[in-house]
Order: sequence, then structure tokens, then C-alpha cells
Amino acid sequence: MEENYLITIKGTMEQSGQSDSVELITRGSFVRREHSFYIVYRETEATGYAGCTTTVRVTEDSRMVSMTRFGKVPSQLVIEKGTRHLCHYETGYGSVSLGVSADVIEHALTETGGRLQFSYTLDSAGEAFISRNLVDITVAPLPPENTELS
Repeated sequence: MEENYLITIKGTMEQSGQSDSVELITRGSFVRREHSFYIVYRETEATGYAGCTTTVRVTEDSRMVSMTRFGKVPSQLVIEKGTRHLCHYETGYGSVSLGVSADVIEHALTETGGRLQFSYTLDSAGEAFISRNLVDITVAPLPPENTELS
């Protein structure tokens, strides 16, 4: 896939009354297939997952988001309205199983880009609350490269 989109991802983790945010701006791919939108980007050393590729899939009806990381440190989180999923998550230091429950899933995506916002909670074995996580992704087409004729 061509990396002809600018993808901005802002993630905020809320835990014990504190919040911490990170932002990633990268090139990637964006496509609509059947009843879902797919955002694909390569991880960098800044994220701690260099060599991995992440695919974010959201259904058109905003019912479900899945975040799948492929490569050296694979993982998948499934965030679905009304359903708690048990997901395997590789941290680079070891794997953990986490309960994932959706709070909000909203998008304003079209064939040419747009915005996806979702939030979810993580728990350990259905008992211990770990964090609430908010994700805001903006997808915009990159302008065509200017080529000058000489």
C-alpha cells in the first residue's frame, strides 16, 4: 500500500487521577473496504515498536475498532460497544491478557480521510481497573509531490 496519507494519533491514558498523552504523526495508508475503514502505519523507535506495522480497523457503523500490530511484538486489541473482550497484548517485556471494554466509538471518516475517536477501559482479569484510554486519529491525504519540469 502507498503511504499517501498523513496520520496523526493522539493517545491519552487516565490512571489514578493522572493523565498522560502522547502524539504520533506519521505517513501511512488509508482505505475503505466493504463495511470498514483501515488505517495502516509503520511503528517507529519513538513508539518502542520499530519494525512493526499497525492496522486500525473501524466498522462503518462505529460498533467496533480493532488495533492489530504485526511484526516483532504482535498484539491485538478489540474495542466493541457492549462487549468486553479478553485480548492478548505483547509489551516487548512480556505478554499480558487484558480485558477491554468500549466507552465511546465515533468517526467522521469518508473515502478521503477524516477523524476517528474512541475510548476504552483496560482491566486485569475482570477485577482490577488499569486505565481509561482515549484515542484520537486524524487521517488526511498528503498533497501530491510537486515536480518541476525543466
